[in-house]
Amino acid sequence: MHIDIDTDVCIGAGQCALTAPGVFAQDDDGFGTLLPGREDGTDDPMTREAARACPVGAIRLTDTA
Repeated sequence: MHIDIDTDVCIGAGQCALTAPGVFAQDDDGFGTLLPGREDGTDDPMTREAARACPVGAIRLTDTA
């Protein structure tokens, strides 16, 4: 799975970081960001839930398999 955050859409609600803190964090301005090494997939079961929790749909998940 590949994870992308559309930084033009993100409003910094923080739902991604709250839902899957092993994958997402917030930068100094409060916007969602991926933890280093997590952009090319993760086995964290909360990743999909974090994408669904984003109130503006800024997180896109694509299957790489």
